[in-house]
Amino acid sequence: MKKQANRGGARAHPLGGVRVLIGRARHQAGALSEELRKLGAAVLEIPFIEIREPDSFKPLDSALKNLPQYQWLILTSVNGVEAMWKRMTKLELTKTSLGHLRIAAIGPATKKAIEQREIKVNVVPKEYVAESVVRSLKGKVKGKRVLLVRAKVARDVIPNELRKAGAQVDVVEAYETVVPESSRTRLQKALENPKRRPHVVTFTSSSTAKNFADLLGARRNVAPDLAGIQMASIGPVTSSTLRELGLRVDIAAREFTIPGLVDAIRRAMVGAP
Repeated sequence: MKKQANRGGARAHPLGGVRVLIGRARHQAGALSEELRKLGAAVLEIPFIEIREPDSFKPLDSALKNLPQYQWLILTSVNGVEAMWKRMTKLELTKTSLGHLRIAAIGPATKKAIEQREIKVNVVPKEYVAESVVRSLKGKVKGKRVLLVRAKVARDVIPNELRKAGAQVDVVEAYETVVPESSRTRLQKALENPKRRPHVVTFTSSSTAKNFADLLGARRNVAPDLAGIQMASIGPVTSSTLRELGLRVDIAAREFTIPGLVDAIRRAMVGAP
């Protein structure tokens, strides 16, 4: 579905008449939904992921109690920042506990979440993926002890490559993502209802892609359910996961951020270059 750029109101609301399904976790869907609504899109929020506490906070708490032993801290998501800060508060640790650390954030949203706590971020990679984090850090971490705070299930590119570069890397989980079972029926109904069926489905992480496939159910042929729906990916890792699942990547963000994803959807829908 491509809208004509010269139609009335297209400049102010280029996504008018376009239904976009947002699969981010419920508490994080707001920013993406708001930007799409500003462009005139009809937004449907059905979370593909749910953020939960890990089975145990002992590894994270132990690392936080021993922060003086580390020289670097790497945070790869806003969820990780929020979970870590919550545990620091529980342990009565303040931002001064992080004052000696050099801190790397995987992207601008994570950087903003850290800086909102009045903590300086030293490194943000040019591209907001694990490989770029490694390129930004591998010349700086030899002989250093690094704390990586992340989700329970995540790619091991960062710890593996930084260890090869001579760093001692401790990986601790701050949260986990699970499939929200309540979304299964809602997703099926949305796909089956012509008045609610989305024109675009957004994917902001590999977890959203995997869980979307899970929510669809184990089927031999997913394609008929998704005919005419465009899959929009925030970045190359998410795109790779979609393809591994047998799903298309119709729209890919040039900048691997929420604004980049919104812009990619806008360009695809109006036929812009």
